Amino acid sequence: MGLTFFKNTVLLVVLTIFSCGSSTEKKGEREDIKENQEARTKNQDEQIIFGAEQFHLYSDLLKGKNVGVVANQTSFLENEKQHLVDFLISKKVSVKKVFAPEHGFRGTADAGEHVKDGVDSKTGVPLISLYGSNKKPSQEQLKGIDVVVFDIQDVGARFYTYISTLHYVMEACAEAGIPVIVLDRPNPNGRYIDGPILEPENQSFVGMHPIPVVHGMTIGEYAQMINGEGWLKDKIKCKLTVVEMQNYTHETPYALPIKPSPNLPNDQAINLYPSLCFFEGTFINAGRGTDMQFQVFGAPSLPASKYTFEYTPQSNEGAKDPKFKGQLCHGKDLRNEPRLSKINLEWLIDAYNANGKKKDFFNSFFVKLAGTEKLQKQIEQGLSAEEIRDSWKKGLMEFRIIRGQYLLYP
Repeated sequence: MGLTFFKNTVLLVVLTIFSCGSSTEKKGEREDIKENQEARTKNQDEQIIFGAEQFHLYSDLLKGKNVGVVANQTSFLENEKQHLVDFLISKKVSVKKVFAPEHGFRGTADAGEHVKDGVDSKTGVPLISLYGSNKKPSQEQLKGIDVVVFDIQDVGARFYTYISTLHYVMEACAEAGIPVIVLDRPNPNGRYIDGPILEPENQSFVGMHPIPVVHGMTIGEYAQMINGEGWLKDKIKCKLTVVEMQNYTHETPYALPIKPSPNLPNDQAINLYPSLCFFEGTFINAGRGTDMQFQVFGAPSLPASKYTFEYTPQSNEGAKDPKFKGQLCHGKDLRNEPRLSKINLEWLIDAYNANGKKKDFFNSFFVKLAGTEKLQKQIEQGLSAEEIRDSWKKGLMEFRIIRGQYLLYP
C-alpha cells in the first residue's frame, strides 16, 4: 500500500508541474489535443472491431486447451452473426463449461434473482451460475479447465455487477493458476468519470473497489486495474491477457445492439442508469415494471401537481414484483432528456424534498449503491447538487491518476 501511495503521489506532483508549465509546454499540449481529436474523428468513421472478433489474436492461446467461457447474451460477434460460444465451437475450440453472471446466460432473469446451473440447450455445454450463493467459481468448478475466456458487455457503472463477476473470476483463476483472456468491448459511458469514490467499509457485490460510480474504463482496462492495484484477495495476481479493440477511443459513440440486461432496454436507459440507479436505494420506482426502465421515475406519494407524468408498474421480464406494482405513480419522463456527461443529482434531491415520506425515502441499499454514507447525509442536510459534486473533486482527481496507468485507448 505504501508503494502505491508513493507512486500515486509522484504522479500527482508530476501532473501538477505539467499543469503549471511554460507556454511552450501548453502549446505542445494543444497540439496533442488536436492530434487526439483528429484521431477520434477518424476512428468514429471506422467500425469498432471487438476483441472477440479478432480470433487470430487469441486462437493460439486456446489451441489444445479445455476452455471455460464467462458469457451472457451480449457475448455476440456481430460480424459472424454468432454467439461467442457457438463461434468457438465452430472453430473446434474445446469449450467445456460456460459461467453465467447475474441475469443468466440468456439474460432474462430479474436483478438479484437466483439463477440455477444447467445445460445450454443449443450446445450441450454445462452452465454454471455465478450469481446468488456462488458468485465466485469454486476450485471444483474450475477443475479440468486450462484457460478462461471472459466476454461480457459492461455499461461503465460501478454498481453494474458484471465487473464484480470479473473480479471473482480473476481471483478464482489466479488461485487455480488458470490464465484469463478478456475480450474487450466498448464502454457506452466511457467518455466521462463521475460520482463518489467507494469507501472500503461499504464494499459489496454492487461495489467492490475504491472507484467512482462512473469509472470511464472498458472491461479490459478495468481488469488490468484489478490486477495492477492488488485488489484480488491476498494481492494475488491473475495471468491476464486483454485482447484489445480496434478503432475505439473513449469518445467513440457506441450503441449496444443487444440489451445488456432486462432493465436496460436501450441507449437512453444506459446513459441515464448511473443517475437513476440511486433510486433503487430509495422509496422511488425507477421504471421497473414498465418498458421505460431507467428512463422514468415516480411514486404514488410524489405530488401530481409537480410530477405530472403517470405510469403504473406491472410484472414483466426482469421485474416480476416491481415497486408499487399495480399502483399509479406520479413522476418524471426522461426518455427525451439530452445525453448526460455527468451524474444528475437534481432528480434525486428534488424527489427527496417533494416526497411526503422523507423518513422512509432511503433504504439500506442506498449506501451500498453510493459506496459512502456521505451522499445520503448530504441530501438530508439540504446540500445542493453542486455542493455535493464539489466534495467529489479530490477523489476523482486521484482516481484519474491511477486510471491513467491502465488505459488501452485514448
